[in-house]
Amino acid sequence: MTTSLLEQLIDALRVLPGVGQKSAQRMAYHLLERQRDGGRRLADALAEAMEHIGHCERCRDFSETAVCPTCASSARDVHLLCVVETPADRLAIEQATGFRGLYFVLQGRLSPLDGIGPRELGLDRLAQRLEEGEVQELIVATNPTVEGEATAHYLAQLARARRVHPSRLAHGVPLGGELEYVDRGTLSHAFGSRSEILDERAHGERN
Repeated sequence: MTTSLLEQLIDALRVLPGVGQKSAQRMAYHLLERQRDGGRRLADALAEAMEHIGHCERCRDFSETAVCPTCASSARDVHLLCVVETPADRLAIEQATGFRGLYFVLQGRLSPLDGIGPRELGLDRLAQRLEEGEVQELIVATNPTVEGEATAHYLAQLARARRVHPSRLAHGVPLGGELEYVDRGTLSHAFGSRSEILDERAHGERN
């Protein structure tokens, strides 16, 4: 039996995070009963976005052009590079702080069990960027989760190997939290009070 258009719509809505069968049904019925014009605009916007939004060649953030407006801006400080896990994290920092440097978006974090390694995060591209010599400080803004911390230490080693100073967001961001959901005041304070990531291997040798 062929699937009806209504069933296809409900099933399509379930791809959104946190949307189960019941929520998808309510959304579908709402669009069909009260928001057909809105539904058409939504469909058009989705089609355009899926077709034309890709990734910036420099920072891997979402972009409609080969190089995003942030990377292309001459007003940004090329000596500061902030590494985040997701585009949502980048937006949170941009809105909550006065940061005027550049970004690099990992689109994830190191997770060997899930098959996510350095290559999947574009760290070869990041290493090449650090080797260009412009970046003086690598601000590691990965989330304070187990995977985020492991990613932060990897990034710190990557930076030191290329004579770039690594720093980490200060305390204030809750352990196990996600930057996207941290309030602006907390995130702004943590970003402004970032500290150096100590080289644990060097510390162990001194001891």
